[in-house]
Amino acid sequence: MVTCMGDKMKPINPNILKKDEQELFFNGRCKHRHLYCEHPSCFRKEIMEKNGKLRIGYLDIETTGFEANYHHILTYVIKVRGQDKYYTESITKKDLESGQFDKRVCKQLVKDLADFDIIYTYYGTRFDVPFMRSRCMYWGIVFPEFGVLQHKDLYYVTRRLLKLNRNSLEVATRFLGIEGKNHVLGKEWMLARIGDLRGLKYVMEHNIIDCDILEKLHDKLENMFKNTTNTV
Repeated sequence: MVTCMGDKMKPINPNILKKDEQELFFNGRCKHRHLYCEHPSCFRKEIMEKNGKLRIGYLDIETTGFEANYHHILTYVIKVRGQDKYYTESITKKDLESGQFDKRVCKQLVKDLADFDIIYTYYGTRFDVPFMRSRCMYWGIVFPEFGVLQHKDLYYVTRRLLKLNRNSLEVATRFLGIEGKNHVLGKEWMLARIGDLRGLKYVMEHNIIDCDILEKLHDKLENMFKNTTNTV
């Protein structure tokens, strides 16, 4: 994987650029007269953001618990912004019986993340991202390097912009008239933990709903905050 760091605030992963974009990235010059690969922040702002070409996704994972050294990923969904397209994967009974647990899921997750420039989560800074990173490291899977993938956590945006009794995704979306939030029931959750297809499908549907309402929350708030991002 080739990664151009340049000024480290806004790196670019040229591997996911189209051929003409790669040509411009390595040979074109920004307003500061530097090559774009030397000033990737300028490339993002002057080319990708200006032309609406940044690939944005909304991520949600479900796990068997909160600590990555005792638990593993059950399912994940990444929704493509503005499209009815979802990247999804879940464990299987075979994964559990073989003792590989979420190894295959982690491999696919890293592959899917490579298709995006920015990932949005809700409380992902404290949970989703470190959990994913931990599980990948456990299996010896290379997680996105510093600067390759940008991340924005809408939990902190909501907490700063709105005054609510709780800063949960459910409370924020309900307050703003965004319908759809649901909860995984105990029986389906337990079935999913043992690799039951029905239970896993139910949990996956929960992931999809969370990604859908997260995108709608972003749409409601995006003109009210500076859209700076951090690396995963």
